[in-house]
Amino acid sequence: MPAADTPPFPRQLFIDGAWVDAADGQTFATTNPATEEVIAAVAQAGTEDVDRAVAAARRAFEEGPWPKMSASERGRIVWKIGQILMDRADEVARLETLDNGKPIFESRQIDIPSAADVFFYYAGFATKVHGETFPVSPRSFNYTLREPVGVVAAIVPWNFPLLLASWKVAPALATGCTVVLKPSSNTPLTALLLAEIAAQAGVPPGVLNVLPGPGGVVGDALAIHPAVNKIAFTGETRTGIQIMQKAAATMKKVTLELGGKSPNVILADADLEAAARGAYMGIFYGKGEVCAAGSRLLVEDSIHDPFMEKLIAITRKMQPGDPLDPKTKLGAIVSRKQQDSVMSYVESGKREGARLVAGGETAKVGGKGYFVLPTIFDDVANSMTIAREEIFGPVLATIRFKDEEAALATANDTPYGLAAAIWTKDVKRAHRIARALKAGTVWINTYNQYSAAAAFGGYKMSGLGRELGPHAIDSYTQIKSVWVDLG
Repeated sequence: MPAADTPPFPRQLFIDGAWVDAADGQTFATTNPATEEVIAAVAQAGTEDVDRAVAAARRAFEEGPWPKMSASERGRIVWKIGQILMDRADEVARLETLDNGKPIFESRQIDIPSAADVFFYYAGFATKVHGETFPVSPRSFNYTLREPVGVVAAIVPWNFPLLLASWKVAPALATGCTVVLKPSSNTPLTALLLAEIAAQAGVPPGVLNVLPGPGGVVGDALAIHPAVNKIAFTGETRTGIQIMQKAAATMKKVTLELGGKSPNVILADADLEAAARGAYMGIFYGKGEVCAAGSRLLVEDSIHDPFMEKLIAITRKMQPGDPLDPKTKLGAIVSRKQQDSVMSYVESGKREGARLVAGGETAKVGGKGYFVLPTIFDDVANSMTIAREEIFGPVLATIRFKDEEAALATANDTPYGLAAAIWTKDVKRAHRIARALKAGTVWINTYNQYSAAAAFGGYKMSGLGRELGPHAIDSYTQIKSVWVDLG
């Protein structure tokens, strides 16, 4: 259970500006993965609740004060959401850590400030969404209007619950859309707190609605709902494909930020100390529950042994701890189900002949919790399951390569294309390889760098469209071409 100093937090659905129970009265338990104890019983939305929330969002979009509001006023409200998030950062971060199991350092110092920054960034965009004029003919005047797409269904996962919600909610609100937000059933609490904060900031009723509940019910109902104009989804590729198929019947806009199996390429001329730290953070930050995690480590033969010695040495120092302790760097896997899934991949790696050189075991803190020790496999073939499938846990597959050509062939030999990284002191080589990698984000001599201003999304099976930056605005707006006869 939350400690006594945890402030009260919302547990009901948020529909049309009000806290309400589910229509059928159902609830579900959300659990602290570090203690295995129930935090709270949360209202569980069903299809009737989806209908209520979408109807509220549609009314707010068509008839409420939101569409009549000036862009600058709307921007001020979006900015205020970010400001309140920072004012309440300690409270929000604590709730995120209780629900997800991530270290409080990550929640308080990275996730919550980053989420606030996304709202600050898109607040400025509210007044920058505009049309254009075109010299089509001396006898005609043509201009475009860039209008909000309408009702947006935002479906977010459990690894960065509030941060990934901000990636969708902030641009949607800034462009004048209304939103139905469905958080993961594993981590619903900060999404509900976001609804409270948005109302506090002045977001009118119906503009932001939050529906915790099972994806197979709430997510599916949103995907097929005729009054939803866009789906913004982050999650596993298989679910993204299903959402895309369901949304096709009503021709919704769809953006998908899906899985990854990102290559982290260490070339022989790299700074090995920096590269070892980068490889360590690339896979073990966030417990490895990161879509862009550097889960395939490609190491050039000539520096393999000294590099692996450095990486293994720092990895073995990383031990799980109480996520609420500011010194903890490795928190709890989000659920027992996910812990079991991660360990099944560890067994697969052993069975298929990879060499386990670190970790590979579960752990407890104070006799409780779903912890997995940082795990490194060496001598991995790119055809092995642990090199092909997204594990979403602290498990690293190390693959050797002989030269640049072989590294690129292996790096691109994956159905995914979310991210990649290169470690080298040769600037020309770095840019050459960056162009050749088939990934939406490429880091050079760094890993896990993000900004509200920088587009994020994937190639191939890693998704459709881009989030963040100015590019995200396209998916929350549509263009209307207007012709005037001057003849």
